[in-house]
Amino acid sequence: MNRVLLIDDDEQLGPPLAMYFKRFDLVLEQAFTPSKGLARLQEGNFDAAILDIMLPEMDGLEVLQQIRRESDVYVMMLTAKSEEFDRVMGLTVGADDYLTKPFSPRELVARVKAILRRGRNAGQEERQVFSFEHLKIDTQRYEVYRDGEMIDLTVLEFKLLATLAEYAGMVLSREQLLERVWGYDYYGEARVVDVHIGHIRQKLEHDPADPQFVQTVRGVGYKFADKPR
Repeated sequence: MNRVLLIDDDEQLGPPLAMYFKRFDLVLEQAFTPSKGLARLQEGNFDAAILDIMLPEMDGLEVLQQIRRESDVYVMMLTAKSEEFDRVMGLTVGADDYLTKPFSPRELVARVKAILRRGRNAGQEERQVFSFEHLKIDTQRYEVYRDGEMIDLTVLEFKLLATLAEYAGMVLSREQLLERVWGYDYYGEARVVDVHIGHIRQKLEHDPADPQFVQTVRGVGYKFADKPR
């Protein structure tokens, strides 16, 4: 069974969710404070985390930043607010998906299972290395090198870049990228692609405002533009 950690100070939320998750072969445990949640995640025994934005001690975005410094565990953000700022900020910091309260347990389970499916076969894929003039992308080791320098990407950022590199020179729409990277059953907005492309550019490009590798084709989508070796 996959283990999921809920970091939320609502003591009434965890028990019924845990019972519902169990029906889908998911073990849900709850931490009521950020410090306890971070300590539990450091044990390394969780496959995903569900993180509320409104928390005591520090807000969920700060907790997410700390998680991302140490772990690539899949993170679903929960927010009681509907403002776009919270959603975009969470995705920018490194969340894999978000859900606005109130939500149905059924949708939460569906989102979590979709997230978990993204990495289910990651260690079983045949090794493939994409070599370009300036970039080298190793799909088994999840490593990216720009002119010999390793670039630190999250798992989701890496998968997005590797997908674009696989179709180098071709334009992929947001919907195509969502299908290939997030999966056919992704429930969120297409804008999540734009957020992560921006994150990749900040790490990969010498000038993110004038990208050399991941370029925008207005009205269509994105393409990978480095020349193959």
